[in-house]
Amino acid sequence: MTSSRAVRTVLLALAAVVALVLQTSVFPHFAWRGVGPDVVLLVVVAGGLLRGPQVGLVLGFGAGLLLDLAPPADHVAGRWALALLLVGYVAGRVRQDAPAGLGATLAAVAACSFLGTSVFALTGLLLQDRSATVPDLLEVVLTGVAWDLALTAVVLAVVALARARLEPDGVPAR
Repeated sequence: MTSSRAVRTVLLALAAVVALVLQTSVFPHFAWRGVGPDVVLLVVVAGGLLRGPQVGLVLGFGAGLLLDLAPPADHVAGRWALALLLVGYVAGRVRQDAPAGLGATLAAVAACSFLGTSVFALTGLLLQDRSATVPDLLEVVLTGVAWDLALTAVVLAVVALARARLEPDGVPAR
């Protein structure tokens, strides 16, 4: 691993930790009907879009595991790890298959947000983790997607700015 690749990896991990802290401490105060933005998911999507499916997968698993274990977690550990692992992989595949642009990025964020929150909700149903009904879960998923789209511009701009500082010569990260 080259030094620039190691620095990028450390910065992605640091971004996931900062997102976790913000998500568990600041954003619950902005929740609407108990649903707030999923900043960790957005960092995983950004990592997958910028670095590819392998990095997105590993980042998603690690960030999801941290999210599963961070207080006030009230669910079976591993649910967010699975959901964000899939999100990171899908975002990385989008990077390879979709044309670059704002529309493709917003579509990828919406799809990944829907995928991640749906997997989390469905694993809750399978594990009988909560007594929520399917219509309640659908409302939670759609509200989460709306929150995530609202924060997409901010999170992706910060990640892109960090990437531009690390790669000022325009050499793409691999």
